[in-house]
Amino acid sequence: MSEHGKKTTDLLLVPRKTKSVRAGLHFPVGLVYRLLKRGNYTDRISHGAAIYVAAVLEYLITEIMELAVIAARENKKARITPRNIQLAVRNDDELHEVFSGVTIAEGEVLPNVLPELLPKKTTSLKRPHRYVQLQEF
Repeated sequence: MSEHGKKTTDLLLVPRKTKSVRAGLHFPVGLVYRLLKRGNYTDRISHGAAIYVAAVLEYLITEIMELAVIAARENKKARITPRNIQLAVRNDDELHEVFSGVTIAEGEVLPNVLPELLPKKTTSLKRPHRYVQLQEF
């Protein structure tokens, strides 16, 4: 058997690594690269740009999901709903700025009651009696 044949069989046994695994990401770098190329944003897209965008997306999703889990636990729920995501995004200043023009479907609105609409607290002018004796019949 020739040396050339051994090299090709050895290469076939080595598992291939995806770009996501090489970059240490969970988001698919190849898919992001393909979408960047098809998006006609520019004539040329580097692989480094796709890795960077995938890393940023992964970071944003991680932050949102951490806050959504906290919001779900506060409401004593086991599932994350769009409402929890809405609460998480709108209660965080930086995420609220990033998602300022975004409408989250089924997210509803934040609870916000104006103080003028709340009932006024009345104070009684009479002092309560300290020693009140009960009448027994």
